[in-house]
Amino acid sequence: MKFYNREKEIALLQKIEKRAQNIAAQMTFIVGRRRIGKTSLLAHTFSDALYFFVSKKNETLLCEEYIAEIQQRLGVTMYGDVKNFKDIFAFLMDLSQNRHFTLIIDEFQGFMNLNKSIYSDMQNIWDAKKGTSKINLVLSGSVYSLMKKIFENSKEPLFGRATARIHLKSFNTEVLKAILNDYKPDYTKEDLLAMYLVTGGVAKYVELLVEAEAFDLESIIAEFLSDNSIFLEEGKNLLVDEFGKDYSNYFSILTLIATSKNQRTEMEDILGIDIGGYLDRLENEFGLIEKNRPIFAKPTSRSVKYRVADNFLNFWFRFIYKYRGAVEMEKFDYLKDIIFRDYKTYSGAILERYFRAKLSKEENLSQIGAYWESGNRNEIDIIAINEYEKTAIIAEVKRKAENISLNVLQEKAKNLVNTELAGYKIEYKALSMNEM
Repeated sequence: MKFYNREKEIALLQKIEKRAQNIAAQMTFIVGRRRIGKTSLLAHTFSDALYFFVSKKNETLLCEEYIAEIQQRLGVTMYGDVKNFKDIFAFLMDLSQNRHFTLIIDEFQGFMNLNKSIYSDMQNIWDAKKGTSKINLVLSGSVYSLMKKIFENSKEPLFGRATARIHLKSFNTEVLKAILNDYKPDYTKEDLLAMYLVTGGVAKYVELLVEAEAFDLESIIAEFLSDNSIFLEEGKNLLVDEFGKDYSNYFSILTLIATSKNQRTEMEDILGIDIGGYLDRLENEFGLIEKNRPIFAKPTSRSVKYRVADNFLNFWFRFIYKYRGAVEMEKFDYLKDIIFRDYKTYSGAILERYFRAKLSKEENLSQIGAYWESGNRNEIDIIAINEYEKTAIIAEVKRKAENISLNVLQEKAKNLVNTELAGYKIEYKALSMNEM
């Protein structure tokens, strides 16, 4: 699949590189979930960069790889018996005093398990030599919690050292349309929804489906549930490093949220444990769930519903982890029957996400969210607000347009329109598959 999107990130990285070359050393950290395309972005932007990958090896073996890379890329030989990364980094910082180059360290959080002192060693060397260095240092990582800790925890050695931060996110709906248009020009709205629902715009998943020529729901699900599919273990592979040995409770909570059991009291009744700490870490430390309150609700309101932020993980917990017994027995036809049975209901909820993302990109908004009153009465799917211009979009989302009544929507919104949105110009919208 050809390279798509990332124009803003490429422009920023190129700007940072010029600063390193002309002003002083730069340290950029890039964070984003695995498979999002961080390595592809860096390879596309820096074709001649020095590239170190932090694999799960002994530090001495890694140093051997890095020394060979230095020789190949920079034409410089390191002499002596080098067994620790500190010496390599000091050598490169010395070299960068008179020579500009880009150093990419991929899966940078991996040093945490290899040798934690590497971070303090890097800090000392960086602080001593950055002012006269021309190095463009790019540190990339996919374990969100660890990367956040390394650079944003005030107790960590590299806190405050980064000169730039990039959080790489999934392809948006417009990019997915462009990809489908290139590889299946006659794609349908149902195809677009299926691609968005399963991949969430994660670059690697889209690439795998494109390579398999899986563009409609049936072929996408067939690829997902095929023998030796990477998708089947993907959720576990992504998150075990994040959660560690305590992953089972996290997985149980994510499964409940993905199956619409998304309120804390409801989940605690099912699991029989206090999950406040788990929810807090899932939201604030791991960035995997989002807390939704009715729009205009106070931050302290207990009217909260949670959702899995990542479409792929939402799908994986809903249909793969929940039915992991069937997966282990390779009962794929059974799983397909369940997915197709529940697809219309499930995809209707994802369609709300699609339109929320679409409106966020296309409209000039100060706030967007959902609305409901006590007891889940008068639920409204989307309310999008421009506070400066005093305009609001109130929308109902359903797969079929004929199932939406704007009169009913206006009735449900009456309290809101007469209070928080008093004086606003209101536009009521029926959003269905037709508007994708």
